[in-house]
Amino acid sequence: MSTIDSSLARDMSAAGIARVAPEALVYPRERMLGSITLVLGVLLWLLLIAGTFGVVLVYLLLGFIGYVFAQSALIAYIRNTGVRVSAEQFPDLHQRFVDCCHKLGLEQPPEAYVLHGNGMFNAFAARFLGRHFVVLLSDVVDAMEAQPEGVNFYIGHELGHIRMKHLTGQLWRWPVLWLPLVGAAYARAKESTCDRHGRACCSDAQTAARALVALAAGARRWQTVDLLSYARQAHHGNGFWAAFHELIGGYPWLTKRVARVVAPEARMPGRNPLAYVLALLVPYGGRLGGAAGPLILVAIIGVLAAVALPAYQDYTQRAKASAAWFEGAAARATLTQFYEAQHRVPATLEEAGLVEALPNGQKLALNPKTMELTLHVAQGELLMTPRADEQGRIFWICRAGEGLRPAVLPKGCQAGPTR
Repeated sequence: MSTIDSSLARDMSAAGIARVAPEALVYPRERMLGSITLVLGVLLWLLLIAGTFGVVLVYLLLGFIGYVFAQSALIAYIRNTGVRVSAEQFPDLHQRFVDCCHKLGLEQPPEAYVLHGNGMFNAFAARFLGRHFVVLLSDVVDAMEAQPEGVNFYIGHELGHIRMKHLTGQLWRWPVLWLPLVGAAYARAKESTCDRHGRACCSDAQTAARALVALAAGARRWQTVDLLSYARQAHHGNGFWAAFHELIGGYPWLTKRVARVVAPEARMPGRNPLAYVLALLVPYGGRLGGAAGPLILVAIIGVLAAVALPAYQDYTQRAKASAAWFEGAAARATLTQFYEAQHRVPATLEEAGLVEALPNGQKLALNPKTMELTLHVAQGELLMTPRADEQGRIFWICRAGEGLRPAVLPKGCQAGPTR
């Protein structure tokens, strides 16, 4: 019997697992690889800053701006689309979530949400401006209905990323994450650590393993998978190409992950030595760390800047135009009353009882022929034009005058009728 077989058989015959000590939750290679990548990353940053005379700091600033826009969109979507897990909403999931946080020593649980996965079978953790979020895609929750504790594995795995600070501090490592073998090995070590966290949140190893094998077998068939047979595939599917693609990837093969969840001490089969030679020539391309990573990052920043900055300018100008439209409400109402009472347009603003300057200092001008008001704002001219409905009642619409782009007009006043 192989090492995996004997370890699996022993662990699968046990009634459950004891609570794992905090140090045992960390995959041994993660701390070593984390230290190596951090030291090398800091050294490379210093060289980049010195070698570019600080120009790289400009790219860092652009990268941060891109991050804020992209990550804020994700978090806004999660918080305004997903269902937040609480004592009132999905109390069963909430209790599992709180219990898992307690087991892992997280004193302040992050926000947790259930979000429709549209066929995706996954969960993920996110961080934005110091706040952490855990998202369970609905397919995961639904698939575990027959064995609800299986959700604990996914909860624990994502909490592992938070507990181990995988979502923070990666900036210092970016320059070296593309390195062949090293970057991918560090990514795989982090996933193995989080698998241990997921296992710690389950009452027994089989539950955790079955929840994990659902990633392969799907939402129904995972219940009938023979875990021992599946783990044996780690021996049979570890040829040259399998080893090569694992060495350049950020996740261990699922067969190995399942085997390690059930039997953490089980020895995995060795990789083909030639696979290391070829993998040494391939930079790690995952998680913005590969050879194309810096180029992709610059492209993303460029796209975000090209799209987000003009959109932000439009937003601010539209807000100012909306404020100007609101400030002109009293003048429009006064002119409407004058016209309805005297059935004519006043010759001047003074005749209608109005002044040329609003309280905020903006200037008003009246067209005595059409009764159109021109409000001079910082961006240009906001035209407020009267119209009559079928009953002869006056309503007002807004138009863009000289210097003001139609795109920034408030949508509520473009068509009317607004009294």
